Amino acid sequence: MSDDDQGKPNPIINALSNAVAAVRADDDQLALARAHEALGPKAIEKLEVAEARRQPTVADAVNHLLREQGRPTDPAQLVPGVHATQTTVDGATGPLPATVYTPEGTAGPLPVVLYFHGGGWVIANKEVYDSGARGLAREANAIVVSVDYRQAPEHRFPAAWDDALAAYRWVAANASTLGGDPERLALAGESAGGNLAVATAVAARDAGLPPPRHVLSVYPVAQTSLNTESYLENAIAKPLNRAMVKWFVDHLVRSEDDLADPRLSLVDAPLAGLPPVTIINARIDPLRSDGAKLEDALRDAGVPVERRDYEGVAHEFFGAAAVLEKARQAQAYAGERLRTALRA
Repeated sequence: MSDDDQGKPNPIINALSNAVAAVRADDDQLALARAHEALGPKAIEKLEVAEARRQPTVADAVNHLLREQGRPTDPAQLVPGVHATQTTVDGATGPLPATVYTPEGTAGPLPVVLYFHGGGWVIANKEVYDSGARGLAREANAIVVSVDYRQAPEHRFPAAWDDALAAYRWVAANASTLGGDPERLALAGESAGGNLAVATAVAARDAGLPPPRHVLSVYPVAQTSLNTESYLENAIAKPLNRAMVKWFVDHLVRSEDDLADPRLSLVDAPLAGLPPVTIINARIDPLRSDGAKLEDALRDAGVPVERRDYEGVAHEFFGAAAVLEKARQAQAYAGERLRTALRA
């Protein structure tokens, strides 16, 4: 096998996955999936980490589709009225790169949302998830701070969780210097970052930090079994499949004992006393059942929670509002939930 062939998706599984998506996905989601396919992504679960990090992302596919449609790809044009600046925030062991998204034309101080990107704690970064964070800044009319936490396998569990808590501590202490209101804070994240958002709310409560008013958790990892209903139903889904999640977790944990840690298995965490939580899920996603299980665990702990499950879309849909109608709906819903919670 040549180097070019290594990591290629299994052609039979690939064809079956595409056939299933053609039946289940909305037309615009299917167009996005085909745009991603045109970029030639390899099977992440077959790759070394360095090569996995170089694979085309769903954000790349959005830009590919926009160019095909003759539309601009400049984020500032796609989400007007939001100003982005680069900075650093304090992590657990040193400074972390961060982007601060500030809505324009609104008198401050504004609420502040600390946002964590996805990527299985191994790949991707805040640039890949720019559109989700930027969209939240507009829809919530809030300052959004998107931070690059340390990733595995260079920094295994719980490095990302330690960075997330340190970043929240920094935001709570520095909100006013950003033009924000330190009494109106929230947490948000997608996928791996959706887990970090909830876990950080738990850690902030236990550390006696100023509590966030709301937590937005978009298709979070909330438990560690790969045998849930949605893992089995979406075992070969795109862009996230069951084998990929195992690859992420294998690179993340130090030993199997970490799988039982309540920071990773949120459904086993002490959740009582958390602020209201919003969970967003996609139907074509191995993590859909994680969101449902987290909803049940939060409700059992007496935490106010709302969850919406979007039909016809897949994992990573939330940031694709430039090309997906359901993403626009989900961002508007998330923004409304945050605005309500963060009112002065």
